[in-house]
Amino acid sequence: MSNQTTTTKAGFGSWVKGIVYTGLRSGWLVSILAVIIAFAIGALLIAMTGASVTEAYYNMFRGAIFNPAGRDFAYQIKPLTDSFFYAIPLILGGLGLAFGFRAGLFNIGGAGQLVFGALAAAWVGFNYDFPPVIHTLLAVLAGIVAGALYASIAGILKARTGANEVIVTIMLNSISALALSYILLQPSWQVPGTNFPKTPNVADSAAMTPLLNAPFKIHAGIIVAILATIVFWWILERSTFGFEVRAVGANPDAARTAGISVGKVTVLTMVVSGSFLGLAGANEALGTIGYVSGNVAGNVGFDAITVALLGRNKPIGTFFAGLLFGAFKAGGYIMQNAGVPIDMILILQSTIVLLIAAPALVRWIFRLPKYNDISLRQYITLSERGMEINQANANALLEEQAVNPEVAPEDENVPVRDESRIRLGEKTVDEDAVDDMTNEGGEQR
Repeated sequence: MSNQTTTTKAGFGSWVKGIVYTGLRSGWLVSILAVIIAFAIGALLIAMTGASVTEAYYNMFRGAIFNPAGRDFAYQIKPLTDSFFYAIPLILGGLGLAFGFRAGLFNIGGAGQLVFGALAAAWVGFNYDFPPVIHTLLAVLAGIVAGALYASIAGILKARTGANEVIVTIMLNSISALALSYILLQPSWQVPGTNFPKTPNVADSAAMTPLLNAPFKIHAGIIVAILATIVFWWILERSTFGFEVRAVGANPDAARTAGISVGKVTVLTMVVSGSFLGLAGANEALGTIGYVSGNVAGNVGFDAITVALLGRNKPIGTFFAGLLFGAFKAGGYIMQNAGVPIDMILILQSTIVLLIAAPALVRWIFRLPKYNDISLRQYITLSERGMEINQANANALLEEQAVNPEVAPEDENVPVRDESRIRLGEKTVDEDAVDDMTNEGGEQR
């Protein structure tokens, strides 16, 4: 392919065709359709129980988005804030698991890392006295460090011995559950004068700051979740370490040949993954419940897996998937008023996971074209050059940009900085080529 190829400026029609072409072949469409199919199957099951489908889903809407029957405006919009409230730990946990998935590591130990993050944050929260804000930051930092250290066990075992991280993290979940039960029986961790397995409430100076007054439950944790999403994006997309993570996730052998220490990336990936989950635990201890009990992790550790998969291991996708599942949880309680058990929420979530795991089935149901990763920019460039739109030509564009990055694909007169190649150690790695190999939580090819 040569840069001397005659080009014709793409018009509005080409952009529309490009949006349709890339949209129908993207993995995001499968995720959206998976949610729609899940609701359709849920409607069928609700009807089989004899309940009203319309009333059930309307009650879910009233519990998750807006309640027209609220006695005033505050109570009418409270369901929306409740959805954000329940979404906070799911977003943070989903980001942690998504980070591991991007490196090809299946961190199933989210529950254990969340438990230790909650314990560390609660210990600092009720056992020390610091000024407000500083106390909260120290407690949050303790949770992050505890989650990172606990996750590093699986990372070190994987890097040093090749131990399967799935088995190791599952066993670490069991260990954390037993450790939690033991710790909560110790007098130093209990409310003075009682033997109930529950820590004292964290000090007001350590608690997450409420964003709105009663009856709202939303607190500063949602701001933490937004910041965590930004940090996740920056690490993966703008840092050298993030490039190494994506390279190892795409092909560990090729990454090792390029001079990347796969073992180091494995350990650090688990540390970062555990940091997000420890942060989720700190949110539970400092914001959601204000103390630690035997059920502090709940189902967050495993629901976060679904959130990461639905979000396709991307920061924005994971954030909105967490909001969706938070809405499920908030609306599920009200949906019971229609005679539908809250287990219906679990059915919806499980159906979504099943369909995301079988994207070919979703594409077959809706007769969608086969998946490819041709971007809109590549489509427009190929159209302007009069070339056939296919994966081979799109890959050729990537190779051309790597060899001659001075020419931008959309405008030959605009010079761009050469960021397509990153030097690691003594070897140069083509970042675009690695991105092309990486299946970022998408469909298998």
